[in-house]
Amino acid sequence: MSVNEPLPGTSDIWEPELSDWVLLENKAREIFSRYAYSELRTPIFERSEVFVRNLGSETDVVQKEMYSFNDRGGRNLTLRPEGTAGVMRAIANRGLNQGEEARVFYFGPMFRGERPAAGRRRQFHQVGVEAVGSDSPWMDAECIAMLTHFLRELGVSGSKVLINSRGLPEDREAVSHALKEYFRPKLPELCEDCQRRLENNVWRMLDCKNPACGQIALGAPKILDLLSETSQDFFKRTCDGLAELGVDYEVAPRMVRGLDYYIHTVFEVTHSGLGAQDALAGGGRYRITLPGDKRCHEGIGFAAGMERLLLARESLGLQSGAKPETDTYIVSLGEAAVAAGLRLAGELRQLGLGGRVKADLSARSMKAQMRSANREGAGIVLILGEDEIARAQVSCRNMRSGEQVLLPRVELHDWLKKQ
Repeated sequence: MSVNEPLPGTSDIWEPELSDWVLLENKAREIFSRYAYSELRTPIFERSEVFVRNLGSETDVVQKEMYSFNDRGGRNLTLRPEGTAGVMRAIANRGLNQGEEARVFYFGPMFRGERPAAGRRRQFHQVGVEAVGSDSPWMDAECIAMLTHFLRELGVSGSKVLINSRGLPEDREAVSHALKEYFRPKLPELCEDCQRRLENNVWRMLDCKNPACGQIALGAPKILDLLSETSQDFFKRTCDGLAELGVDYEVAPRMVRGLDYYIHTVFEVTHSGLGAQDALAGGGRYRITLPGDKRCHEGIGFAAGMERLLLARESLGLQSGAKPETDTYIVSLGEAAVAAGLRLAGELRQLGLGGRVKADLSARSMKAQMRSANREGAGIVLILGEDEIARAQVSCRNMRSGEQVLLPRVELHDWLKKQ
């Protein structure tokens, strides 16, 4: 591996691919703002306890995947593996009064030390939302509807919404007992992770990616059947809200999501264009307490992997094609013309004419500069030589049509507007 290559699980992002990333961000800003969400940016590292306390000490993220380190002050810090805990820390720091809501969305890199795969990297990027301060099931329905709205605007058709409930914390003992009773006799047939999870995190046995474990999990008790009447009613009202908003969904009775802070609604959106690991986005309702804050904060949110969104768009033929590096290329013939070319480029940029404008400052031959203009896909070439400068003229060539005209300098702006 070359020393200049990015580390495994990371990548450099160049144009034209970068234009697809910008599209995702701009669409998110456009759609989420319609639902009264505001953008928030948090640090990429936090005190480790922010994640351990809220994601759960027995989750795979905390046990296997977090990038943690000690700083010079002896504090244990972690590069954020997900967005919710840091967002909640920021909201708690700012303060949230009784009855007040905070609705935010975010973008940014996340970090997990896991094996790289298609759409799964060690540095990956998420777009996510959090609505904190409401305990209404209608908010859950609206949040899921907003996600499907966002995907439609991106052109990601053919996705599927899966939902389930984790109930309330007081439901967990009964659910855990029933799951342990089911899985314990089958322990020798399960993978090492599931054997460990039986006592530490039995819920995660329901969504193990090992095919043999997944087959066994199909016969496990359905969580919904084990929940209290209160939890079942919350789930029913969430489903009613989705029906009111015209969102098609499917109940996935064994979906639990991987983080311990979830209560009530959990959901995922899948897409066939991603292959076997088909999760495009996911989220749910949660309760979180933060270090130094005894209050319990409740909210609903989701996150979508931006790399996965791009893969889904690519599977539908929606990725950006190659774009020219330059729209207007200024050829300056001779040292005396270089300054004039530089001035002209600055003028066009200030006026917003000519798109992406590049002045060749090399004073090379006409042939060499035209070769560069062709290589960069320039649509317009403006040529300045000693004669053009002396007569206040400019030679203008439309590279697509092949037409070339010699114009008075004062007519250049109008000509560019017509191209």
